[in-house]
Amino acid sequence: MSDDVKDAGLMAMISSILGGNKRAEIVAPPPLTEVPPTAPTNGFEPVPASTPESPKPDAASDAAPAAAKTAEPAVKVATTPDGRQLLPAEAIADLVLGELRKMEDFPATGASVTVYGYRHWNAMITFAPFSTSFQNATRFRRAMPDLVVKLRRFVALEI
Repeated sequence: MSDDVKDAGLMAMISSILGGNKRAEIVAPPPLTEVPPTAPTNGFEPVPASTPESPKPDAASDAAPAAAKTAEPAVKVATTPDGRQLLPAEAIADLVLGELRKMEDFPATGASVTVYGYRHWNAMITFAPFSTSFQNATRFRRAMPDLVVKLRRFVALEI
């Protein structure tokens, strides 16, 4: 992050504390699409579980291991009567953070999302010092309510 951006954020914070008239300009958040959210990946590919290999004496025994390998049952996702997925707060926080990362100039590190509530869950975003500018943080915080309303249609908080 450049020194100019840090200085602008610092000046905006000082100005807001001292009651100056320099405020972050109002920026409308980008429109949200009506596509269900996708869970972000952590950048690592899943590694299949390794099984010890045993020597195969003949071709007839090749058919037996193939028959023994059955498809593992799919993980059952709990849903509400209205069709929303029940997810824990950490998973919803990852979804919210994944959606925010799609926005322009969102910091790669230093952002944290906390999900709280019950039926009408909500989310709060916090930023580490110098992870983003004051103007960008304001823009991301203004986008949060629309994002939460969109995600509530697809996801319910699991207790």
